[in-house]
Amino acid sequence: MHAVDPATPEGGVVAALDDAPLSRHHYRAAATAGVGFFTDAYDLFVVGAVLVILKAQWHLSTSQTSLVSAAALGAAFVGALIFGRIADVFGRKRFYGLEAAIMVVGAVGSALSPSLVWLIVFRCVLGIGIGGDYPVSAVVMSEYSNAKNRGRLVGMVFSMQAAGLVVGPLTGLVLLSVGFSHDMVWRLLFGLGALPAAGVIYLRRTLPESPRYQAAVRGRAEGDAERIVALSKVHVPAAAPGSLRPLPVRRLGVGDLVRSRRLLVTLIGTAGTWFIFDYAYYGNSISTPVILRDLAPHASLSVTLALTLGLFAVAAVPGYVLAVFTMDRVGHRRLQIIGFAVMAACFAVIAIVPGVTSAVAPFMVFYGISYFFAEFGPNTTTFVLSAELFPASIRTTAHGISSGIAKVGAFIGVFVFPILARTFGLRGTLALTGGLAVAGAALTLVLDEPARRSLSEMDLAASAVRGDASPGEDQADPGYARTAI
Repeated sequence: MHAVDPATPEGGVVAALDDAPLSRHHYRAAATAGVGFFTDAYDLFVVGAVLVILKAQWHLSTSQTSLVSAAALGAAFVGALIFGRIADVFGRKRFYGLEAAIMVVGAVGSALSPSLVWLIVFRCVLGIGIGGDYPVSAVVMSEYSNAKNRGRLVGMVFSMQAAGLVVGPLTGLVLLSVGFSHDMVWRLLFGLGALPAAGVIYLRRTLPESPRYQAAVRGRAEGDAERIVALSKVHVPAAAPGSLRPLPVRRLGVGDLVRSRRLLVTLIGTAGTWFIFDYAYYGNSISTPVILRDLAPHASLSVTLALTLGLFAVAAVPGYVLAVFTMDRVGHRRLQIIGFAVMAACFAVIAIVPGVTSAVAPFMVFYGISYFFAEFGPNTTTFVLSAELFPASIRTTAHGISSGIAKVGAFIGVFVFPILARTFGLRGTLALTGGLAVAGAALTLVLDEPARRSLSEMDLAASAVRGDASPGEDQADPGYARTAI
């Protein structure tokens, strides 16, 4: 079902994109956007390994290590809101690549930091770039994608996190094995995060503008839209002379996210579930080297990094991969519910069963299962759902709000996890995390299931902003069906 007239040039572009087979263009776009998420994961999670060094070297307190861990996540809230909004106002392409340049500055500055204050400043700069990467990359890929494989393609972008998770501790092990000093190791770990971000700046600047954005917001289908269709090797009806005039666009704004009950409930669902997940995920993940050090206090830094690497490689990476190749069949919302439910069960076992938190092996088993289902479920699906469930004119704005609020959850999780663990112990802290996973599964129920549906079809329902009028009333608006892309 297409929410535009495929007989028109504008409608033909959108219908053609919905039906397009997977092509080299799709994979190139996924790789260009995905390298940013490799960088995001590397930069965000390598700080856990760095803090094992800095805590001893700079004599950091628990609150200071929490602040370093959480600084980038707090700043990511700001970056997501800013870049999410400007991508709806000025287009997806206009500033795409700037967020990668900001990440380069933040990574290099972190590596060269002479003191704790400067390290926190540059981690905040890094966080602004990371936050900006979320809404723009997600929506660019979502709007390039066909209806059948949209979850797979957007999931591929996000699954590059898996590589970043593995490369961070692996790089640390390599640097330690060749004999670098601990001071040089942590600086190199931060600085190397600038390389992949720098490598995609040019590629992002050369990507075409989103055709769905052009048709829905700019009211035209020429230029970059036709270029994408040509790259996708699909047919679009030829345009009659003078026919590519602006469409009668009814553009939505930030206020519509509040005025429309449907859009507000959807935003609460996407932002709320992502907040809950990131609180649990980042608090646990960034603290993983510290948790393992507490479980095995006599282990060397190399052993701690090796255990962290093994956990990410064995549990996290397969979860990402399986999510990419199954979510369009299983359902994006359904997969999120499954992931939250299994996470809750694993954390309950860790919290309730005696002895699980007193030895490395049993803890790693249940913690690893929770990690697998985190990647197989909500870590991927929260990113994908937020790029699908909102109309084109506010899509990056809504994704930016959702991902920004999620990073507030991550900030809180990272900051309070060591404090909670010290106060209530690891079992009590993970029991709280399990309860929040149950809440995440329940909140997911308010969302629609977007798997294998066209963005156009979903936009028609999501754009009912005038007092939540019925679909029939909204479709009576002249030109409405042609503007929801």
